[in-house]
Amino acid sequence: MDIAEFHAAVYDTVRRIPIGRVTSYGHIAKLIGMPRHSRHVGQALKLLDPGHTPPVPWQRVVSSSGAISSRGPGTDGAQRQREALEQEEVEAVVGRTGEMKVDFGTYGWFPDRLD
Repeated sequence: MDIAEFHAAVYDTVRRIPIGRVTSYGHIAKLIGMPRHSRHVGQALKLLDPGHTPPVPWQRVVSSSGAISSRGPGTDGAQRQREALEQEEVEAVVGRTGEMKVDFGTYGWFPDRLD
């Protein structure tokens, strides 16, 4: 699978995450048959054009611990992701160490495979 095919598979899979649910970068990688490529899933979403059509609900993908990634020092990406999730009625709480987290028990989406 080349990089364009990988990105297309990531975007197609992320579009299947229902509103009000979240999953992890690693689970997306598993669903597209590339289980060791969770970081590449993150890169594909990071490189996503904001005007991509059809839209890709990037905000529904978080780390395996449920944490929202910071997107680098000095950025507001984590806050934007939290706000986008809250618009979908997904609660992101601030953890003990200051990171924002989503409860997979409440909001997780982890199908074994895509139909």
